[in-house]
Amino acid sequence: MIKHDTDIIIAGGGLAGATLALALARTLPQLRVTVVETFPLSPEALPDSYQPSYDARSTALAWGSRLIFEELGLWQRLSEHATPIRHIHVSDRGHFGATRLDAADHQQEALGYVADNRWMGLCLMRELLQTSVVWEAPAEVTDMQPLPDGVRVTLGSKNGERELTGQCLVVADGGRSGLREKLGFRVDEQAYDQHALIANVSTSSSHNYTAYERFTDAGPMALLPHGSPRRAGNTAALVWTLDSGALDDLLSLSNEDKCQRLQQRFGWRLGRFTRIGECSHYPLTLKTVDESVRPGVVLVGNAAHTLHPVAGQGFNLALRGLMALVEQFRMATEQQQPLGSLQVLKAYQARHRQDWQQTVRFSDSLIRLFGTHLPVVTTARDAGLMGLDLLPGAKRWFARKAMGLGGRRADIRASGTAITEHNNHE
Repeated sequence: MIKHDTDIIIAGGGLAGATLALALARTLPQLRVTVVETFPLSPEALPDSYQPSYDARSTALAWGSRLIFEELGLWQRLSEHATPIRHIHVSDRGHFGATRLDAADHQQEALGYVADNRWMGLCLMRELLQTSVVWEAPAEVTDMQPLPDGVRVTLGSKNGERELTGQCLVVADGGRSGLREKLGFRVDEQAYDQHALIANVSTSSSHNYTAYERFTDAGPMALLPHGSPRRAGNTAALVWTLDSGALDDLLSLSNEDKCQRLQQRFGWRLGRFTRIGECSHYPLTLKTVDESVRPGVVLVGNAAHTLHPVAGQGFNLALRGLMALVEQFRMATEQQQPLGSLQVLKAYQARHRQDWQQTVRFSDSLIRLFGTHLPVVTTARDAGLMGLDLLPGAKRWFARKAMGLGGRRADIRASGTAITEHNNHE
């Protein structure tokens, strides 16, 4: 077997790449892992304490993602600034249909959580700096050549180019992955002709740890509880879908007028909107890569599939995929198979395929269902929302989707070395 410079090369050190590196360090400490990241890494610059920012971008974490972070030894620290979602309210603006989920009905303390992206990144980096994971930063993977027993990648940095060999290259550089395009992976892209506006908002009434999913004739919006995990506050993380014209119009408004426009679309369940923070936005598309593996290369996270944020499933799906990949690497190591062999990577793809296909269909179908305004359809979906609220079996299925407990999940046990796979039947 060829002696490589490293075993696993991860292109991208964001949330997906860093989580994969930590999972590999916890589960397969004998492997050499190298993360290539474009942003500089300075351990001395990591703050000793974290002060949440009002305008911090955040991510919805399903209950299943909490379980994974617990197994990685990360949850105790991460939970210090993770706001629980104890209730979910789904409604259709202008119609009578609605459904409600409550964590207590499922014997859980929460259905999910909302955590600032910067805080998650800081927690991951603090843990990773205590492992043997090697960081190449600032640098990027600019090219890759397959080898009989792995890959050779070209690293570009301010000091020029150099080559690095490994058993497998994991592409984790996001939904606009330049490396994915360079390697020629075929992306199926479907534009929703909408944009997502992201901002934090203040309300006159407490959120009471409730997440609201509100479908309107102009597109869905979500308001997630944000702020202190120990005191129900008056700050919510907003995800608001708008077409291009409505987005441009909204961005031109004053803060007060933005709040009034939001009030008109959402209603008064959280009282009066008193402040809207810094707004960011991006176009919404569904991107999938049907064949996300090649000999020596695998795409993960948003590089493999980018979802509509309507159901908050994107990062949670990515996290489950990362754990499936770690499990496949563990099995390959036990069987002394090359980690980048097509057989190993195809087995990973088969392991994860059902989960991502079901999750993509679930998110996409919600957009299509609630984006249709034909009377017969609106009547049917209102009846469906009421049915979810009244039928225990249907409600349990919907809750498991929201909690990220469908499909397969890999569990890292306390030993830090053994992973066993469980099937969560719906």
